[in-house]
Amino acid sequence: MEQTIEKEIVHSNVISENCEENGENIQWFEETLQADLKWSLAINSVLYKDTTKFQDVALLDTKHFGKVLVIDGKMQSAENDEFIYHESLIHPALLLHDNPKTVFIMGGGEGSAAREALKHYSIEKVVMSDIDQEVVNICCKHLTANQEAFADRRLHVIINDAKVELEKTESKYDVIVGDLSDPREGGPCNYLYFKSFYESVIKSKLNDNGIFVTQAGFAGILSHKELFSSVYNTAKQVFKYVIAYTAHVPSFADTRGWVLASDQPFKLDAEVLENRIKERINGELQYLDAAFMLFRTVMNKAVATSLLNETNILTEENEKFLFGHGLLAADSV
Repeated sequence: MEQTIEKEIVHSNVISENCEENGENIQWFEETLQADLKWSLAINSVLYKDTTKFQDVALLDTKHFGKVLVIDGKMQSAENDEFIYHESLIHPALLLHDNPKTVFIMGGGEGSAAREALKHYSIEKVVMSDIDQEVVNICCKHLTANQEAFADRRLHVIINDAKVELEKTESKYDVIVGDLSDPREGGPCNYLYFKSFYESVIKSKLNDNGIFVTQAGFAGILSHKELFSSVYNTAKQVFKYVIAYTAHVPSFADTRGWVLASDQPFKLDAEVLENRIKERINGELQYLDAAFMLFRTVMNKAVATSLLNETNILTEENEKFLFGHGLLAADSV
């Protein structure tokens, strides 16, 4: 498998500093969420830390959230609550589709998005295109909950830039998923949020009744204008029907947002969705049911107003970067 795009590596800082508490030497991962706001996690050990061709990658065993994947100093997911994020990313789109058989995942190297998609009996093929082989290898080795998904014959893992892979394939998909890191200066996937990409690539690779869904950054009362409202407005310029929805994810210390888009109207019927959950999904969902899924499309007044009034469109000339980086405080690193 071939990696085709090189990106400048954005290094996170490392400091050697420990804190002793109750006689125990505590190591900490510290993420700066805003210039005046930090989020710290006590860690048991560093399972992996290295700089790949594209980014800094670390896998930490934390005391509160279990194994945590960190890329360029930003926490991507945590073992103990990642099901909230990944169920929210995958299942609404697949359940709103009448008969999803094929899924393309942009990013998703940890395997959790693929795991959730493969729970659907109707799924015949999932393509996961992640740019970083080392991330996939690390997660396949250490994240045991996803090892069954990686071994599933329906999953096709491609190490390549998702844009390049979509552009060259002749296949079309029922659902295309953006399981992407947040845009940041020098980041490897910023252009996967642009209007031009939605227009020229995503729409051309969706089947006629296809659905596109992407993570859209933080969606909290104080953070939703950073990216969420812009992704929503950008999708509205390209697709006829767009839905935004949110969920609080404890390990992110905030609410996260997703955007669903299609040129076919969505059938938002709780009874239909609940029946589809029972009939289509192998096993139990931990977080979602039909009523809650519909409830999460309802925004509070502040966020709803921002979505309605947002004028910003994400383009090559008008990017948005999210703030923040992380510090790993550990003598052993």
